[in-house]
Formats: sequence, C-alpha cells, structure tokens
Amino acid sequence: MAPLQRNTLIGLLASLALAGGKLAAGFLGHSSALVADGVESIADAVGSVIVWQALRVSARPPDQAHPYGYGKAEAVAALLVGCMLLVAAALIVVEAFRQLFTPHNAPEPWTMLVLVGVIVIKEVLFRFLLRGANKHGSDAVRADAWHHRSDAITSAAAFVGVGVAIWGARWTGVANLVYADEIAALFASGIIVITAMGLIRAPLRELLDASPEGLLDQVREAAAAVPGVRLVEKVSARKSGSGYHVDMHLHVDPLMGVRDAHVLSGIVKSAVRAKIPTVRQVLIHVEPADEASVKL
Repeated sequence: MAPLQRNTLIGLLASLALAGGKLAAGFLGHSSALVADGVESIADAVGSVIVWQALRVSARPPDQAHPYGYGKAEAVAALLVGCMLLVAAALIVVEAFRQLFTPHNAPEPWTMLVLVGVIVIKEVLFRFLLRGANKHGSDAVRADAWHHRSDAITSAAAFVGVGVAIWGARWTGVANLVYADEIAALFASGIIVITAMGLIRAPLRELLDASPEGLLDQVREAAAAVPGVRLVEKVSARKSGSGYHVDMHLHVDPLMGVRDAHVLSGIVKSAVRAKIPTVRQVLIHVEPADEASVKL
C-alpha cells in the first residue's frame, strides 16, 4: 500500500473510533457541542474514504481513454472534502440552534476529559497527514489533514463551551450559562466554514486548469538555459494530482534539421524535469527563429 493511502487509512480508522466515542459521550453526558463534534468526526471519516479511493484512482497509469492519467481524481476528492466540511458546519449550526431553544441541564464534567483526548489525537493526525501531503504534493491528502485540524478546533471550542456551561453556571448562579455549550458549537462551525473555503480554492483551480503560480518562470529558465534554444514562448502548464503537464513553444535556428530539433527537444524536456521533478510530461512545439529572436 502506498504511503499516502496508508496514512489516509489510519486517519479513517481513528475518525471512526473518535466519532463513536464522541457521540456516545455527548448523549450520555448531555453535551450538544460534543454531539456536534461527533457529527464532524463522521464527516472526517467519510472524507477519508473519499480521499483514500481518489488516491487509488489517481495512481492508475495513463491509458487510451485517459492519456493524461487519473491525477485529477485527487482534486475532485479535495473539492468534495471541502464541501463536506461546509455540510458538517451547517449540521452543527442546526443542532446548536435547536438546543438553544430547548431547556436542558449542564453537561457532565467528565465530558471535558473526552474532549482533551480528542484534541490531542486529532492534532497528531493533522500533523502526520500534512507532512505526507506536503512531501508528495497531494491536495486531497492536504484537505483530509485540515479536516482533522478542523475537528481539533471544534473540540477545543466544545471544551471551552462545556467548561463555561458546567462551572460558570455553578460559580455565578447564572442559569443561562449552560447554553455556552451551544454557543461554542456555533463558533466552531464558523471556523470550519473558513477552513473549508480555503481548502476548496486549490482543487478548484486545478480542475479549471489555472496556471500554477511560479512554475512557468522555472520552466522558462530551465528551457532557456539549454544551448540551441533561441527563444522560449507560450509556456503553459496544468496540474493533475501531484504532477504537472507542460506545453511550450521553442524558437531554434531556422536551418536546424528535423533530427537535431528532435534531439534538442529531448534535452529541453530532461532539463525541465530535472529542475522541476513534479513535471510529469512536457510537450514541445519547435518553430524557426527569426532575426529578432534572442535567447532568454
């Protein structure tokens, strides 16, 4: 099993275990924030399933029907995970408002210990998955990692809310402080929405074939440094999974033969891929240089 798939599977199993624990503790301990946190963990688990499947699909080699490979499956998964975060936030808001208008007692004190354990585990999972995502350049796994971080945030907000609901009401005598539990859930939902909107941006850019920021300049530099290249123009690139596909036009000596131009194109491809290992494919169109063409 590939490292990213293994890491995602670990996150999935942890999310399932935590979701069950939080829901049980929330219902038994009378904490709506903890129940909402459990719902968010279920969304984590579903998101991990989506990412795990996307990694399997994106690892397939190119074929006749998909000559550019299946890399964009990761972008689709990352987009779905971001949208699921928005759905989870909406569910938390609905439940929190329902509890705000329903008289209830303060949560049980022991629920705070559950939340501490959840915060620690989720933060560890976030750092573990993000390290792998950054190493392999996977937006899908990065989205999954931030899904775990959002769960840690909701748990931290729930911890504060439960603490105020339990001890604030007892120490101050203000009965309405029991609703701090629900206020914390609403605050956490806002954080989740902000996180989700940030996660959606990268896969959306990839699916729309937006130009990768900074990559085109590196490609130009690598190609222009090859002897025989007069001018590099019309460079474009698009991201697919953890790799990039690059197209470019090269101006060369108009008297250069076809064989030599072909050899030069191969050298340029190697130079680009050596400088930028994430470039998977380079398509080059060779044109005769005119007198105004200069080497960059």
